[in-house]
Amino acid sequence: MNTFSLKVIACDKIFYDGRCKQVILPLSDGQKALQAHHENMAFAVEIGEIQIEEEDGNQIIGVCGTGFAQIINNRATVIVDTCEYPEEIDVRRAEEAKIRAEEQLRQKQSIQEYYRSKASLARAMERLKVGSKNKI
Repeated sequence: MNTFSLKVIACDKIFYDGRCKQVILPLSDGQKALQAHHENMAFAVEIGEIQIEEEDGNQIIGVCGTGFAQIINNRATVIVDTCEYPEEIDVRRAEEAKIRAEEQLRQKQSIQEYYRSKASLARAMERLKVGSKNKI
């Protein structure tokens, strides 16, 4: 069977641990799909939507933060700072975070604060996108 072992680890929980057919991860230049027998590699994961197709065809979707992923010998490991299921997303809170981040970006701030605000805005936007899909 064309499946591989996948473990998605966030700082506060294990988001997924099992066998799957495919995982699609957000990268800085787009998305990357990993399937069984993929070549060994490691890469940086960006804020965005993660999509996992399980052995039985069930789709799991989540929002992940930054981190990295590696696939070696048909085993993939993804380590990210956050990873949430759509039903865990509080859309109202994400909207408030978006407004706060946009306001911070309008303020004069250091380079470090600018990148932190930019990352906060990206997380809020992704949560809103995935959280809104779940509510429909």
